[in-house]
Amino acid sequence: MGDTPAADKPLTDRLLRSWSRCRRRAWLDRHGDQSGRVYTAHRTLQLDDQQRSFVALLPRKPGHGLAACERGDVGVVGLRLRGRTAEGQILEAHPALLQRQPGRSRWGDYVYRPVLARQGRRLTREHRLQLALSARLLASYQQSPVNAGLAVAGAGRHLEKNTVALGENLQRQLDDALRKLAADLERSEPPPLASDRRKCSLCSWRGVCNAEARRIGHLSEVSGIGAKRREMLLELGIDGLNALADADPQRLSEQLQRFGEQHGAVAAPLVAQARAQRNGHCEALDASPALPELIQAPGVLLYDIESDPDARDDFLHGFLCLPRDRDGRWALERATYHPLLMLQEHGEASCWQRIKRFLKRYESWPILHYGETESLALCKMAQRQGVSDVERHALQSRLVDVHARLRSHWRLPLSSYGLKAVASWLGFSWSQAGVDGARALLWWRQWRGTGPRDRGHVQALRWIFTYNRDDGLATWAVAAWMLSADNLSQSRVGGSQKQLGREIDTSTPLAPASSVSASSA
Repeated sequence: MGDTPAADKPLTDRLLRSWSRCRRRAWLDRHGDQSGRVYTAHRTLQLDDQQRSFVALLPRKPGHGLAACERGDVGVVGLRLRGRTAEGQILEAHPALLQRQPGRSRWGDYVYRPVLARQGRRLTREHRLQLALSARLLASYQQSPVNAGLAVAGAGRHLEKNTVALGENLQRQLDDALRKLAADLERSEPPPLASDRRKCSLCSWRGVCNAEARRIGHLSEVSGIGAKRREMLLELGIDGLNALADADPQRLSEQLQRFGEQHGAVAAPLVAQARAQRNGHCEALDASPALPELIQAPGVLLYDIESDPDARDDFLHGFLCLPRDRDGRWALERATYHPLLMLQEHGEASCWQRIKRFLKRYESWPILHYGETESLALCKMAQRQGVSDVERHALQSRLVDVHARLRSHWRLPLSSYGLKAVASWLGFSWSQAGVDGARALLWWRQWRGTGPRDRGHVQALRWIFTYNRDDGLATWAVAAWMLSADNLSQSRVGGSQKQLGREIDTSTPLAPASSVSASSA
């Protein structure tokens, strides 16, 4: 943990931000082995959003450092502010932006206030504490009080501005948070894992914490358990995966009903899931075919969307066309990829017509997707475009959610039923290591630029298409596994993962990504 005394290491705005999200994260930021961190595109996306918001807010480029403050620039970046707590702990903040306001400071007839760019639809405690810390240090630096900060979101005509009052109550909250942060950083061991680990996928320390969660059998490792259910189970004395696997389902159901009758129904599935993960066993839940739509189908379309949720922009509708030979074999080596790029300036009506024409070419082919996103997006688009009830029903009948079918037919020894977890367990690997939806979104923003005259390099689009195509191949890996499983008798599918790997094989070897041809339909 180093030789520098804790009191001489500043409590920074970055540490406070991490602590606001997760106490353990702040400790790892200060004391963790930095080689354990993994790159996450979410931070880069945040900085990209911040840049766009600040450009929309300011009439001209901000100045840098103390010289900009002395000149009275309308915006200032690159300033480091320092101070101390009442206990003598050093504080340090690097405000993302200072905005000039009317008033009186050491520099003249103006003052500055801190500005931050927020993601999400609302202000959070994290945002308020960040502004409060910057404001406290800035007030001392400019020799003038700071009564409010500014939070911005969006860009251009859609820029949202929220003035945040920085009163005494918020200052008390800041003092309390800083004391708790300092106490956590003085620990010899990191704080416990967060009770709600849904956002851990956004954190650069996720690999370290995921390994710890698996090691101790953390309840969050059991698929289906979030923060609330974990608290219920802990109150009942069930403190980990093994304890849950050993629990009596009937007794647990009765105990859970004290929190509400609806909770009793989840006892048996949770115990069964914990046992599957502990023992490494698969369990068939439904003897009927998981994908009956594919029994006589001449081919399938594997469908995946890439989107920018903040802009409500589904910018890519990718389809992998997988034909079937006359002998019934799925001809993956003849599969073709068709990326339909949807630019907002072309209008949704034009985009819908392109998708409609494409789907009509494969009218009798089911459309497989993983999760509800694609089905919801496509059906809502059809509805907005005035498609008749008959046509919309026909479209819905072609859409097959592979994730929903998997959950209803199989219990797997996995902590997540997400596409990456399941397909990787089956042996599938993406051709671009470490790429996820956030990275694809970052590439999209880099290519899109500010408009048709400001496009980035075409290679960014190629990377997005490759990732999207691989998601389609991964969806097929899961679907093919279920098709093979449907061909086995129920008596042969109750073994371990290794046994299942021998008994259930995909109906055709997975072709490498490079062997799937692309077409710009």
